[in-house]
Amino acid sequence: MKALLFLSLISIFSADKAIYKFKVPALEGGTIKLSAFKGKKIIIVNTASACGYTPQLKELQQLHDENKGKLVIIGFPANNFNQDKGTNAEIKEFCKRNYGVTFLMAEKVSVKGPDANPLFKYLTAESKKLGMDDPIKWNFTKFLIDEKGALVKVLPSKAAPLGPEIAAFLN
Repeated sequence: MKALLFLSLISIFSADKAIYKFKVPALEGGTIKLSAFKGKKIIIVNTASACGYTPQLKELQQLHDENKGKLVIIGFPANNFNQDKGTNAEIKEFCKRNYGVTFLMAEKVSVKGPDANPLFKYLTAESKKLGMDDPIKWNFTKFLIDEKGALVKVLPSKAAPLGPEIAAFLN
């Protein structure tokens, strides 16, 4: 009985830190290591350059600028909904030129389906624990991760980066 309780506690505490094992290629070159963000809140968002929600990049940038030191935003360009057909170089240029993006951006990935990036497979599995079987319905889905590395909420595309749900997450 004690062994079972001990194993249960280990799985609870290690599950919160599983996000930190992921490393992804950065759009700027190099690698984004999520382990570098322990103790900070993280927002992971699938982005697209030709989506009706693309202007959210401006609000994400503002959120980044206003919360440096306590919040990390990582954008993941994806073409799962046929709205980001550009190359990594084109996406990088588009985001900087049109929205002044300086927050972290990963290289283009698949966020859904059998070829989904392992990080998004993990986030989708964690979302199920929150009662969401299919969290990524469109571009600009936002995964909110607390300072301990636990997924605490998934927000749909329409949730504004400067809206009340993210404000509550940051407080």
